[in-house]
Amino acid sequence: MFSVSQKEWSNWSGSVRFRPKRVLYPASVEDVARIIREAADEGKQIRVVGSGHSFTPLVPTDILLSLDRLRGLEAVDKERRLVTVRAGTKLKELGKLLHGHGLAQENLGDINAQSIAGAISTGTHGTGMNFGILSTQAAALTLVNARGEVVECSPDRNPELFKAAQVSLGALGVIVRVTLRVLPRYRLHYRSGRMSLTECLNHLDRYRREHRHFEFYWFPHTDQVQVKFMDETDRAATAGGLWSRFSKLFLENGAFWLLSETARRFPRLCPSISRLSARGVPAVEEVGDSHRLFATPRLVRFNEMEYALPAEKLAEVVREIRETIQRRRFAVHFPIECRYVKGDDIWLSPAYGRDTAFVAVHMYRGMPHEAYFSAVEAIFRRHGGRPHWGKMHSLTAEELSRLYPRWNDFCRIRGEQDPEGRFLNSHLRTLFGVPSGQAAESATAR
Repeated sequence: MFSVSQKEWSNWSGSVRFRPKRVLYPASVEDVARIIREAADEGKQIRVVGSGHSFTPLVPTDILLSLDRLRGLEAVDKERRLVTVRAGTKLKELGKLLHGHGLAQENLGDINAQSIAGAISTGTHGTGMNFGILSTQAAALTLVNARGEVVECSPDRNPELFKAAQVSLGALGVIVRVTLRVLPRYRLHYRSGRMSLTECLNHLDRYRREHRHFEFYWFPHTDQVQVKFMDETDRAATAGGLWSRFSKLFLENGAFWLLSETARRFPRLCPSISRLSARGVPAVEEVGDSHRLFATPRLVRFNEMEYALPAEKLAEVVREIRETIQRRRFAVHFPIECRYVKGDDIWLSPAYGRDTAFVAVHMYRGMPHEAYFSAVEAIFRRHGGRPHWGKMHSLTAEELSRLYPRWNDFCRIRGEQDPEGRFLNSHLRTLFGVPSGQAAESATAR
């Protein structure tokens, strides 16, 4: 275990910056427990930091705890299709480790830089109507609570704690170990191409039903989308996917960065840049291992807001966003990302109790996003949307409590596991309605 201090920390987009008093790197569960007990003695707050891919201020606090030295597989049970992985393991690394054992995760998002604990804690998701958010893959969790106690939870052991911990924003303790349900490794057939928005919206039900994974990106100021389909296949992997790599690295990153810089300097050109980007969408087809094809390089930095909506509302919401962009003449060129997720029973999951469509809006880093995000957020809220916990939003505890049927239950468990608010910072106190200096559970839960 070692410490780094007095260096500025920044998230991936640069929207959150601060100087922690200490950054600690425990190498064992015992190290984590000792750090928490020492922080309690000092009256300090602790937050766990992963790869910094959240856009909300989940991290700023006194002591940052990085689990980068707590990585790797601990156990593999191929017969039961279960693996136990240390919490700091990055998704990219985990994909390779599982592949080496002939296994794979059933679904992933399009960014694989996050740690497994961070991805679970913030409700990270991929796309596919038969698959839940990544947290639904968790079969058991081990965490260290505010008293430095190591606590195990699963559907059979501490089941209420388990349902709270599957998406917890790190407010219950430090997750140190995750047991995941996995599948035998498999290959995917990936296809991407251009389509009119009208045609895409008219066939949403068919596309999401007929394909293992389906998503689309609408280019503002146009009637064009990029559609992406992935389906399991027995076909041999294609030889490296040269055109696909060129598309992802050059067209979707290098060329798009140049266009984004132009948009930042000359915002009036955003409609033209969006139309040019739409025309440049190539037709791509590739077969490869699942963990490799799920991930897409994201080198162009941006800020993001994403909401989870009832699945049947997707077409209506996209049309409303299109009308708002046209009417308000927003200078935006980033595509709007639309994905589907199966409903679940995790207390703070944005997909709790309903099949869900996630809609994400982005703004290039350095361009003003506040007015655009606010206008789109109003649309999301009118349709019963719930914010992605790692993406920008404006909701507070009172508003969130009306969106989550088990909100009070989560707040009760939070108060039991962390009565002194050891794992809360100012952002989480606002989310859970805990006034500064108040150690008791959220007033919303009373």
